Amino acid sequence: MEKYIINGGNRLYGELPIIGAKNAVLPILAATVINGSSNLISNVPKLRDVEIMIKILDSLGAKVEMKGDTIAIDSSKISKVTLPEELVREMRSSIIFMGALLARFGEAVLSYPGGCEIGPRPIDLHLKSLRQMGAEIEESHGFLYCKAKGLRGCDIQLDYPSVGATENIILAASTADGTTIIRNAAREPEIVDLQDYLNKIGCRVKGAGTSIIVVEGVKELHSCEHRIIPDRIVAGTYMVAAAITQGEIVLKNLVVEHLQSIIAKLKETGTRVIIDKKDIKIIGPDRILPIEMLQTLPFPGFPTDMQAQFMALLSIADGTSIINETVFENRFKHAEELTRMGANIKTFGNVAVIKRANKLTGAKVYAKDLRGGAALVLSGLVAEGVTEVENIYHINRGYESLYENLNRLGAKIISV
Repeated sequence: MEKYIINGGNRLYGELPIIGAKNAVLPILAATVINGSSNLISNVPKLRDVEIMIKILDSLGAKVEMKGDTIAIDSSKISKVTLPEELVREMRSSIIFMGALLARFGEAVLSYPGGCEIGPRPIDLHLKSLRQMGAEIEESHGFLYCKAKGLRGCDIQLDYPSVGATENIILAASTADGTTIIRNAAREPEIVDLQDYLNKIGCRVKGAGTSIIVVEGVKELHSCEHRIIPDRIVAGTYMVAAAITQGEIVLKNLVVEHLQSIIAKLKETGTRVIIDKKDIKIIGPDRILPIEMLQTLPFPGFPTDMQAQFMALLSIADGTSIINETVFENRFKHAEELTRMGANIKTFGNVAVIKRANKLTGAKVYAKDLRGGAALVLSGLVAEGVTEVENIYHINRGYESLYENLNRLGAKIISV
């Protein structure tokens, strides 16, 4: 099992460009099924989850070539509609193939998806919405058998602004008969990026970034080139790295508007944030201030994918902080690992109370999920002594060259 060995106590300094967004590229890779043509996708991060998506596309019959940060996908030869079970169970985002395959072939077969174990993430909203559009979906022995003689546009009211459900509906609606209206849609920037890609191949989608998205079904699609937006969660993680080490980092090639909630909470800790067009300079404070209440919410609220990293930061704040996790249940698994390093954290359901630790000390800890693993690395940067983070497989699912980048900024990390 691979692990990171971190020697703590080094401030981070330097510049770092931010890679393409994991949560944008995955649904767009699934969406390339729809046009049955060539697609050139650039600014693609080298991640385990991207590798899985490529393997799924290959298994369906697509021709996929990756060179540098660009993927060329020819989906014209896709003929299969059954996703490999072993790949689907590794990654939750594979569920988005359901909408894409229904849009092109009117059929899809897949097992229930996997991914990080961060509490229940039901796909009921996906199934309910696709059924509204005319899909027949049979659930049997852990598999979903989906068929649609012809999807029909309709008015869909989501009970919750689910990112995955919003994406699946958009894909399914892209070639449906008539117009689909999605109300209470997720507003994340990654959905705007999906809309931009789809409109480039000839779809008619508008409203992404708002709570109402309108999709007019079309029948003629074509090839395109598309560049993935920067990853706001990766950017946020390095922002916390600068703050927690009292360092100074310039992050480049950002969309600042995507980071407003993270910036606001960082400023509450006393961190200086200097914005220069597409670049942000983070200057860590001498004394980290507590946050009275940090509550995770759908975009434009504070992202649940940054909750663990901020818990690491607040564990050394000068006072008591409270985190209220409202998006996912059971997303405090990293708290137990942080306490092994000396953090003073108590959890009560979806609420965590973080009191100042006298100091963090290196320990052997275990990454139980992607963002929790990143939080352990951040704590290791400031812990006294040596920290060993095991099960870094999860971290590699969402961060390209994490330890190499941190080392360039002054950290001392080896991967074994």
